[in-house]
Amino acid sequence: MNKNIKLAVAGAVLALSASAANAGIIIPAGEWTIDINGNVNAFVNQTNVDPKRASSSTGSALAITNTTGSSIKSIQTGLLPSWLGVTGKTRQNDLDVEWTISLQPGVSGDDVTGDGATVSGEPIGSPRQNFLNRQTYLSFGDKSWGSIKLGKDLGIYASDAILNDMTLLGVGSGGGFNSRINSTNGGIGTGYQYAAWKAQVAYTTPNFNGFQATVGITNPNQNAAAGNAVAQGRYGLEGKASYAFTANDVTGKVWVSGASYSATTGTYNNVDTWAADIGVNVNVAGLGLTGYYYGGEGAGITFFGTDGVTTAGKKRDSDGGYVQATYVLPFKTKIGAAWGQSNLDKADSSDTGTLVKSQERWTVGAYHPLTKHLNLVAEYSDIKLESQAAAKNEYSNVSLGAILFF
Repeated sequence: MNKNIKLAVAGAVLALSASAANAGIIIPAGEWTIDINGNVNAFVNQTNVDPKRASSSTGSALAITNTTGSSIKSIQTGLLPSWLGVTGKTRQNDLDVEWTISLQPGVSGDDVTGDGATVSGEPIGSPRQNFLNRQTYLSFGDKSWGSIKLGKDLGIYASDAILNDMTLLGVGSGGGFNSRINSTNGGIGTGYQYAAWKAQVAYTTPNFNGFQATVGITNPNQNAAAGNAVAQGRYGLEGKASYAFTANDVTGKVWVSGASYSATTGTYNNVDTWAADIGVNVNVAGLGLTGYYYGGEGAGITFFGTDGVTTAGKKRDSDGGYVQATYVLPFKTKIGAAWGQSNLDKADSSDTGTLVKSQERWTVGAYHPLTKHLNLVAEYSDIKLESQAAAKNEYSNVSLGAILFF
């Protein structure tokens, strides 16, 4: 299984089922070793909206309006998309050579055909993004000097924030009300920004007794400022450094990461935007604790850059973070609670009042390994959003489902 997804699975499963993190199907193929890996998951969601507080004026990607007061129901994929990945590895000319291609098929089908062939209210044949390709990359290197990656993979900045989120096994926010998308939000936008899947050229150092660093350039069009997905000024710059440690029965990891882009908005070009974060995860005797914080200028709060810069080229400050505690019970069920919040400031007194101000989430969950590959999941999340004009939006989501790794 490729490195990022191994980390995702290992971080999410924690002590549930250690074998699941290495559960790929290994096939020798001449000079290559082929690893077929992935997961299948699906969740039944019921989203209940407070109709008195519902408002679409928050300017948030997580907002929901339901003035009827009725619950919204769906069956859909969770935060970690259902996954089919194929990785090939070989050793040639003193180099470790690897390639990975993966596909992410969603389980939702809101149209009459149920397979995304049509969209309600749109012409027959209108496409729908329920089948994605999030990884296509090659890498080469050696443990003596590190490795180089070229292609599309999980972004470097904020990647550890999502990989340590317990809702990676479940749903978090976003369940129910937007089942046409491929996956839910988890804690994205309520404690951390989306790392996204980015075309990149990245270098990773060797592992120096637990310390490792990655630096890279990314597709310059990745950043979205004031609704314009344009950042042509230069390549994006991202990097991170981490230290993993073990002391007796205590294991953990400390990390920092950052990103810098150049945004184009309105008639303003080359507006420099940035964000940086710091996080820590510690595990001892079944107890897991995670703390995380980020801040930036022009970076927005959900998708990097979105709503971060005004049409006048002024940058908005943002920050946020989350805390999380999990515990593995004697019968192997992991229970957990997490709180996260993301905040966005006005650029100045003339900034629009409909702009989102804060997005907050509480999640409690239970994750039980029915087998070494199959986990049952139950979650409850409460999401509150507020705009700069004091418009409020509140809803809760109950999720029940399962996720199977192979």
